[in-house]
Amino acid sequence: MLPDLDRNTASVHGKLLIVVGPSGVGKDSLIGRARQDLSGHTSVLFVRRVITRATAMATEDHDYLPPDDFAIARASGQFAVHWNAHGLSYGIPATVHSHLHGGGVAVVNGSRAALPDFHAAFARIKIVHVIAPFEVLAARLAGRGRESEIDISRRLQRAKIDLSRYEDWVEIDNSGPLETAAAIFVETIRHTLGEIRSGPESIEHTNS
Repeated sequence: MLPDLDRNTASVHGKLLIVVGPSGVGKDSLIGRARQDLSGHTSVLFVRRVITRATAMATEDHDYLPPDDFAIARASGQFAVHWNAHGLSYGIPATVHSHLHGGGVAVVNGSRAALPDFHAAFARIKIVHVIAPFEVLAARLAGRGRESEIDISRRLQRAKIDLSRYEDWVEIDNSGPLETAAAIFVETIRHTLGEIRSGPESIEHTNS
């Protein structure tokens, strides 16, 4: 069982970046490119989610737990935040608190519906809302071949989100080349780390 870290003692120095957006907007691809660009920068942690779905695509980056094992992990406090969506369970490992307490930035692929839970669990968060036009999302979802037109329509109806209640958030348009959105995302990460660090350099490289 992981240590019991409460909101007042954990995450007091660093900040959690929660990447959210509708299905098909390219969150996994965006995070994957940023992970490559910031490889070796120990102040930035790209958190692997735990999901009750086996990894099926190269762009997916998560750890798999069967539903029964996930329930045991959840009950023993191994997740900082957990939620259910589309018949699956998702969890953010509680170990992320240690990285944030040390003054780093952690990046997670989150859920719009779970934002209140993230806000309650972490003292400092920044929401990165990834967007794309309706027709782009529809084309990407159709290209996956995993859902019917009705299911795609239902997903897109849930694409809108109101972030006005949150103090720190940014939108990134990922409808064009991935490199363009990824550059903005990486700069957002660097800027966030620069805000929370007192040193002259915002990111420390392991080889520097």
